[in-house]
Amino acid sequence: MTVLIEKGTAAGRVKAPPSKSMAHRYLICGAFSGKSLIKGIELSQDIKATLECLSSLGAEIKMSGGNIEIGGIDFKNLKSNVLFCNESGSTLRFLLPVCLLFDKEITLKGSERLFSRSLSVYKELCESQGIYFSETTTGVTVKGKLQSGKYSVRGDISSQFISGLIFALSCLQGESTIEITGDIESGSYLSLTIKALADFGVRVSRIDERTIFIKGGIAYKNREISVEGDYSNAAFLEAFNYLGGNVVVKGLKADSLQGDRVYKRIFDLLESGTPTVDVSDCPDLAPILITMAAIKNGAVFTGTKRLKIKESDRGAAMSSELSKFGCSVLVEENRITVEKREIKKPRTVLLGHNDHRIVMSLAVISTLTGGEILGAEAVSKSFPDFFEKLKTLGIDIKVKK
Repeated sequence: MTVLIEKGTAAGRVKAPPSKSMAHRYLICGAFSGKSLIKGIELSQDIKATLECLSSLGAEIKMSGGNIEIGGIDFKNLKSNVLFCNESGSTLRFLLPVCLLFDKEITLKGSERLFSRSLSVYKELCESQGIYFSETTTGVTVKGKLQSGKYSVRGDISSQFISGLIFALSCLQGESTIEITGDIESGSYLSLTIKALADFGVRVSRIDERTIFIKGGIAYKNREISVEGDYSNAAFLEAFNYLGGNVVVKGLKADSLQGDRVYKRIFDLLESGTPTVDVSDCPDLAPILITMAAIKNGAVFTGTKRLKIKESDRGAAMSSELSKFGCSVLVEENRITVEKREIKKPRTVLLGHNDHRIVMSLAVISTLTGGEILGAEAVSKSFPDFFEKLKTLGIDIKVKK
């Protein structure tokens, strides 16, 4: 799908999409309960992947609009031994340890891009416990029984591995402890996982920054709960307020634990100067932050090494696409430097790199100059109605499928 965006100024009121991060977590917790109702779900590609996988594991699911009734996973009865994760890293990393609760051979499949991202944390864990673990370019097969106990997990690859282990260990009878080694990347997401479990009556203790205690043996309670608004995607909407727009984003929880809630503070820094910003705890904001730095006064972003293993190599993708606007983005191992340059209308088509956050970032800057984005359908991964929302804010958009 190609999207043509005309130069324009965004204005109006818009509701933030539901948090994809919390939706994944609530759906998994709900699946572990007898029957729960999760409200405010948006069926993005990633959420569809998690729902399909939970159904394969035996969850009973009924959907009505944005509300999903879910529950009933029984670890003694597996519905299907093949799970399709599509391109969702959250789905794969959250549910692989859960598969180890069945003691049956289960294969998780997905795109080559998804399985090009390391699963070394789980491979090492399985090898240490004598659990079968075999990878291909489009899948991983596991068989064995996870045991409660003490675990040491690297924190510098992705917090999703730790969250996945928390989900699984919470369903076992014995007590468990996770010790986090090395730097902790995206640590705020662990708080979201712990909160989600607490919302379903399962208490997990963060003893200190590096130690997590899981009591185990506590049943997930039935809940009726709503998904809060998503700060990650709201950032793309509120960016317009720094480009002369007047956009009010509704539905964001003021006391949210989402790490990406820092975007307003960083936007202010980019507006007032040329800051150095560490994005290791908010890597999903990196594409829009790089874009806004290019528009404003430039910036230096550190903690960027993990951008290589997202849906695209995000640093390289932003450097390539922003150069079409006359911008200079230098990508190094763990640093990205954006220089202040005059923004020009691109003379060639912009490429979405099959990455929702690249597409949305390019859409934002294109409202200053006009632009054409190829592969714009990537927004369906997390924000399916993104372009419809931009239209309601007065941006002239034409879609060519």
